[in-house]
Amino acid sequence: MTRAAPRTSRRQFLQWGSLALLLGVKQIARGAEIVAVRVWPSKDYTRVTIESDRELKARQFLLPDPPRVAIDVDGIELLPALRELVAKVKPDDPTIAGIRVGQNAPGVLRLVIDLKQAAQPQVFTLTPVAPYQHRLVFDLFPRAVQDPLEALIAERLNDPRAGAAAAASSSHTAKAPAPVADPLGEWMAATRVRKDAAAPESADKTHNTGHANQTGTDRLVIVALDPGHGGEDPGAIGPGGTREKDVVLQIALQLRERINQQPNMRAFLTRDADFFVPLHVRVEKARRVQADLFISIHADAFFTDRPQGASVFALSDRGASSSAARWLANKENSADLVGGVNVKAKDTQVLKALLDMSTTAQISDSLKLGGAMLGEMGNVGKLHKPRVEQASFAVLKAPDIPSVLVETAFISNPDEEARLRNPAYQAQLSEALLRGILRYFAKNPPLARNRPL
Repeated sequence: MTRAAPRTSRRQFLQWGSLALLLGVKQIARGAEIVAVRVWPSKDYTRVTIESDRELKARQFLLPDPPRVAIDVDGIELLPALRELVAKVKPDDPTIAGIRVGQNAPGVLRLVIDLKQAAQPQVFTLTPVAPYQHRLVFDLFPRAVQDPLEALIAERLNDPRAGAAAAASSSHTAKAPAPVADPLGEWMAATRVRKDAAAPESADKTHNTGHANQTGTDRLVIVALDPGHGGEDPGAIGPGGTREKDVVLQIALQLRERINQQPNMRAFLTRDADFFVPLHVRVEKARRVQADLFISIHADAFFTDRPQGASVFALSDRGASSSAARWLANKENSADLVGGVNVKAKDTQVLKALLDMSTTAQISDSLKLGGAMLGEMGNVGKLHKPRVEQASFAVLKAPDIPSVLVETAFISNPDEEARLRNPAYQAQLSEALLRGILRYFAKNPPLARNRPL
């Protein structure tokens, strides 16, 4: 006679329930554990990141009407952390209208990202690095992208100061009627380098006149400012919790305002918000706007809190000028690993080819720029070293743009961290950087372009 299977007692049910409470949902849920979810909006692109304790695989489907992206993620259940994505989408996100999350099948999660505009998605995974575990990344690039150089000129056109300058420089035709309004053409004509212009004044004489006209040219001069790190990459973190990416962005924004107040000058930021920009894209952005200078802004960190002072670096084609410069270049060049780059993107290898090009003239001009900036920075704070150092920084390898990397201070030093957080010190520092830029242009006027701006 077969004995009936014993019934599960009420006591056993209670024991299993207590075990579930002790272990928690994360331990007994099927599939991966979600560590964090993050959304990084910007006008360039919006990034969505799911960080987990194991690698996730995903498939994407682009649906046109209305525009949305459906993504099926294998090996994961609908955990509460994933529902946080819905709340993380900001109303001013230029790309994402909303996110919906649901269980499409056992072990398969479906995310639907509703779009405000047509976008080109890239989905890829990142292996563990630095503070992060496995990351599944969705990058949403808008299909309609405004040309950055046109945007820069249009922004300048809308500036009342630019309008006044253009009117003053073309006063000899002010009384003539204009049958057709062409503000862009008028601005380009007003700022065109005159063929019969006299040679610029000497550097010393120009420097004594203040900020005005120190570029030695009548055309629009563009300075590319590159706040380091951003988004997934916080950069160095000070003992008080200050993140490098936040401080350098604040300094860059202040410097942009000062540059934009100068006649015939405009600043272009490689990032103007908290999002990540790969190193080669920073270089490419500066080249697309035909920048006359490239200035990458950082806040250094070291193993101890003793080092202090600002530094300026230029590119080297003969090895680093010191072991510290080599160490710093290696650290900064690893930003792509932390920030997260899609190595399978079709344009990555093409753009990275830029980083293998450098010229002797570019390095020479970069050293001149760095020397001018270092001299001015020494007036507002300590210098780590009195000369421009050199190393193989990837972000400085634009072959046709004088480029420097400025380490504003050691954020790992508590005293310097406090100064970097002080808006008054940020203002002094950005003013010193501007004076250095103008000192450089006083001795090295920008050359005319084939297509004057």
